[in-house]
Amino acid sequence: MVSGTRVLVTGASIAGPALAHWLRRRGAEVTVVERAPGLRPGGQAVDARGVAKEAIKRMGLDEAVRAACTDTAGAHSVDADGRVLETYRADDDGGDGFIADIEILRGDLSRVLYDDTRDGVEYVFGDRVVEVAQDADGVDVGFAGGGRRRFDLVVGADGLHSALRGMVFGPHERFVRHLGHVLAFYSVPNEFGLDRWLLEHQDQASGRSALLRPIQDATRAMAMFSFTSDDFDVDHRDVDGQKALLRERVAGLGWLTEDILAHLDDTPDFYLDQVAQVVMDRWSTGRVGLIGDAAFSSSPLSGQGTGLALVGAYLLAGELAGAGWDPEVGFARYEALMRPFVEANQEIGRLNARSRAIPGPDAEPAPDFEGEWFVELIGRVLHGVELPDYADLPDAGVPARS
Repeated sequence: MVSGTRVLVTGASIAGPALAHWLRRRGAEVTVVERAPGLRPGGQAVDARGVAKEAIKRMGLDEAVRAACTDTAGAHSVDADGRVLETYRADDDGGDGFIADIEILRGDLSRVLYDDTRDGVEYVFGDRVVEVAQDADGVDVGFAGGGRRRFDLVVGADGLHSALRGMVFGPHERFVRHLGHVLAFYSVPNEFGLDRWLLEHQDQASGRSALLRPIQDATRAMAMFSFTSDDFDVDHRDVDGQKALLRERVAGLGWLTEDILAHLDDTPDFYLDQVAQVVMDRWSTGRVGLIGDAAFSSSPLSGQGTGLALVGAYLLAGELAGAGWDPEVGFARYEALMRPFVEANQEIGRLNARSRAIPGPDAEPAPDFEGEWFVELIGRVLHGVELPDYADLPDAGVPARS
């Protein structure tokens, strides 16, 4: 049932392999190129809530994803002395609350998606796109490794700092909106006695926080720091500079901060970046489109970036195939379905960023999360798009629903 349509996807984290899954099932020949030499391990815990859980089921991966989950029972908010202030459970709000019942490290979800697709998708690691030239019939692509190939469609799934977006749509600064916060993640030895419960300490006066969460490997834990920053000018590939910035900005935070920082130079998976959203008028031009954070990052403070990637992958592949692989029609239908869902999730991300800002006379008032308006917003955040069944489209072996 191969359609002969050749699609290049840039990025092998979550959005890329998820899109590859659905493109392959709809009959396309798919190549995924990733600049890293292999899958990147670790990373922050990501969640699937609402309609994203249905997208996972339709992939036939519900069992595999849940088997790789962190199995976090809940979260405790604690003061500087470790006293519990508030408790949240994973079964709150039907598993769609602060701690989702599907919570998995980004690297573990990436591995599940890669293992699912690697036999039917061409993966090229350690290379990247450096040139894109499209015409009415296809896209000529040049790679850093010296190769040149032609594809029918190209989709950028290469994250917040998307190189493909920069080449085709314009400079980073045109689309990325900094939300005033910086997040850092890295794994540490579990010398803190974590047992299925996440611990978070927030210092509202300084707008900073520190967090420890359990992961599947009980001998390890994942640490996270957050701090406010009006701007962000650290190179996202300058790891030494990022670590120096982190040490400077969380000094004096208290709680377990110094114990966590003691492992900063030994961790294998350090990550630091700005909390930002990507806002674009269009997610496609001609035969080139974008998906995931490259197109519509809602920021980690939305808790929905992974859900947007998984839902977007399902819709984009379905709409392209349904349009007979006509990019103008397929990309337009995908965007029409996704944009209201994206906008709701970006709104919750901005609200959460405001709620963590440093209080003060010149600060924007913190949002009041009481009232029907917030209930309505959460409904759109979780279930703001309906997944078509695409029953009339080719499907290369529909898996049994979990």
